[in-house]
Amino acid sequence: MAVEELTGLVTALFSAKGASHGEAQDVAASLVGANLTGHDSHGVVRVPRYLDWIDDGTLRPGRELDLVTDGGVFVLADGGHGFGQTLGRRIVDLGIDRASTHGVAITALRRSGHIGRIGEWAERAAAADLVSIHCVNVHGSVLVAPFGAREKRFSTAPFAVGVPQPDAPPLILDFATSLVAEGKVLNAFKGGKALPADCIIATDGQLTDDPCAFYGTTDRSVVPVTAKAPGALVAMGLHKGSGLAFMMELLGGALTGGGTCGPDKTPVANGMLSIYLDPHRLDPANDFHGEVARFVAWVRGAAPRPGIDEVLVPGDAERRLRLERTAEGVPLPVEVWRGLQNAAQRLGVR
Repeated sequence: MAVEELTGLVTALFSAKGASHGEAQDVAASLVGANLTGHDSHGVVRVPRYLDWIDDGTLRPGRELDLVTDGGVFVLADGGHGFGQTLGRRIVDLGIDRASTHGVAITALRRSGHIGRIGEWAERAAAADLVSIHCVNVHGSVLVAPFGAREKRFSTAPFAVGVPQPDAPPLILDFATSLVAEGKVLNAFKGGKALPADCIIATDGQLTDDPCAFYGTTDRSVVPVTAKAPGALVAMGLHKGSGLAFMMELLGGALTGGGTCGPDKTPVANGMLSIYLDPHRLDPANDFHGEVARFVAWVRGAAPRPGIDEVLVPGDAERRLRLERTAEGVPLPVEVWRGLQNAAQRLGVR
């Protein structure tokens, strides 16, 4: 589907649910932007769920950042369960502004609606020539089993890092600390890309790649409620990914004051702790960008294994897919498109 057409449809849907045109447009652009980078898990597949969240009060259009603590170099803000795409942009812009003044900044955001693809915020900081680190949790969303467990105890607890390059695209590392993001399970459930083997723990403790085993239903027309999902996601990287998820809960949840995930914690909300660094202020004599460029070239120059075309660095795959999908349009699984059409029909959007 053409980018402009898809963005316009999603904008109209959120406008019909009470968001201002500007806010609806920003949220739509962020969601479609996730599809463009190949992160369909954080794209328009989430629109029906967002609409349901608006109905039940989990997500509240029109919210602004409420500054709880302002210490100059560090800031804590409460999002009041507003759209994470707009709150995320505002807190990141605040961090960029403070880091430009002080050389470093720490921002903490709590009680934000789903904050989208975290790499978007690392890209935004990198565009301002800042290194950034983002630690995220999801209060009220228990989806991932700790290493060795069959029961869920973590959210997908994403982590992202961005490093700017003045003469090349930024280096962006962005991943859920689960083997796959829940949105990828949702996308597969709706007929999208198949899941990798053994990324889900079924109720009997066995590993599977069947999204129906995670959600506990074979009816792919429904918008599954993750809080009622009987399955669990596997943590990435065995004990290492499990340990990283544990720390994301503490940094993104406990430290921000938004709370770690856990039983009976509602509604679903993101917490995000971010650190911004101006590499030139840290050591003006250091050729940071030159060293980064040399290292990138050296890594890219590694001989690939048989069957691998080339060695990539963080951000390469997303950047290439963005160019391809911007030109050719966003592919949508049938059930994802049907979900958007059904929402449009309910809301009288043409």
